[in-house]
Amino acid sequence: MRAYMSVFKLRISTGLQYRAAALAGIGTQFFFGFMFIMIFEAFYAHSTGQEPPMTLSQVITYTWLRQAFLALVMLWLRDNELFSLIKSGNIAYELCRPSSIYNFWYAKLLAQRLSSALLRCSPILLVTVFLPRPYRLELPPDWLTFLIFLAVLAVSMLMVVALSMLIYISVFITMSPGGSLLIFSVFGDFLAGMIVPIPLMPGWMQEIVYLLPFHWTVDFPFRVFTGDIDKPDALKGLAMQAAWLIALVAFGKFTMNRSLRRVVVQGG
Repeated sequence: MRAYMSVFKLRISTGLQYRAAALAGIGTQFFFGFMFIMIFEAFYAHSTGQEPPMTLSQVITYTWLRQAFLALVMLWLRDNELFSLIKSGNIAYELCRPSSIYNFWYAKLLAQRLSSALLRCSPILLVTVFLPRPYRLELPPDWLTFLIFLAVLAVSMLMVVALSMLIYISVFITMSPGGSLLIFSVFGDFLAGMIVPIPLMPGWMQEIVYLLPFHWTVDFPFRVFTGDIDKPDALKGLAMQAAWLIALVAFGKFTMNRSLRRVVVQGG
């Protein structure tokens, strides 16, 4: 455990040094945040018929949360060093370490996401709270909701890392980092609610999405923050998140071990 904590702290300190990249990322996230909000505004302005499942204010808050915590929840955040280790055969050096390669990589990826999010989330949240209506990020209805949100967000981050580990494991078979990353990120981000909140999807599509683990990583924690999911359902969802996290980590370790048994390095 000490080895993994050391790797985690080292990667955190390294990631916090990229302040210029974080500033550029903040500007980009503000741009796309306003773009998505204007699209949703047009959608709500011209919608007719029944009442939408989420209010425009909730959708705007959801959008800003997604932009603020993008580094925590996006599947397409990549570590080229790990891809290079697999493709070049230098994975052999990783196998010589007296530690679990899954846990070692998990700690690295977790620190990478956390350090990037720490640099970006605070400025975005601080600015959007003071924006004029209707572009403002609305705070949770009470403190208990906010505390539950922090808990489910932490578990969602762990789930995203477990899902992203499956991308690196798949490269042992496909040997195509770009292909694995594209498939996982395109389908994963959509099913997680990164593009459209799940309640705004058609009913038949929601039934499919709720059977998969992706919506627990984005849609669920952000809807807890907005109050669209009440506290009893949020606590039940937290238990489901934990169950999915255990299942994903167990599946990841199983597939990693199977892949390493068949890995070929320099013909050996």
